[in-house]
Amino acid sequence: MAVNHKPKRGPMGGGPGRGPIEKAKNFRGTLKKLLGHLAKFKFLIAVVIVCAIISTIFNIVGPKILGNITTEIYAGVMKMIAGTGEIDFGAIQKTVVVLLSIYIISVAFSYIQSFVMVGIGQKFTYSLRKGISQKINKLPIKYFDQKTHGEVLSYITNDVDTIAQNLNQSVTQLITSITTVVGILIMMISISWKMAVVAVLVLPVSLLFIMLVISKSQKYFKNQQEYLGHVNRAY
Repeated sequence: MAVNHKPKRGPMGGGPGRGPIEKAKNFRGTLKKLLGHLAKFKFLIAVVIVCAIISTIFNIVGPKILGNITTEIYAGVMKMIAGTGEIDFGAIQKTVVVLLSIYIISVAFSYIQSFVMVGIGQKFTYSLRKGISQKINKLPIKYFDQKTHGEVLSYITNDVDTIAQNLNQSVTQLITSITTVVGILIMMISISWKMAVVAVLVLPVSLLFIMLVISKSQKYFKNQQEYLGHVNRAY
């Protein structure tokens, strides 16, 4: 998973860092090792998944209940105009209490999910750095003669930090995004299936746009990691 920090010269004979960054030689093997490290946190990851799903579901249900308040107010106003009744503030008050309870529960599970995920990230980072430290202690002296101090430090700091940050963000976002999409789709169908069909038809267009943005932005992320290695080599 480490970024290749070997200096390269550009096609015009420029300084180091202008060549392309090599991809992992064995991506599947590297991913398998990472999943192996994560296996020891499977219970905590399950807690994160459950909390993220519950928080997202309650967050999705909230707007529908809020819509019930609007409907109740509208029905009361129409009764007042027709002279057959008035706004039922008692029912609205009960709905508001339910709505606040739902949002409080959503925030609580979201906090638990974030707290546990941060703990997993820190423990995972510690495990990786401990393994790297043990590996470094077994390396021959000639390895360090071929590598600069900054390059070795980059493997321990920048690369590990990048993995930890991606873990903290990606796992939670993936679970939340999937639950949100499914939940919102169900809610839209329950409100108006026609609007749901329109939204589903728009999704492929949005996906193509997102893929275009990612394809354009990925190279800047790679350049950032490469130049971080160059900065470290200056020390």
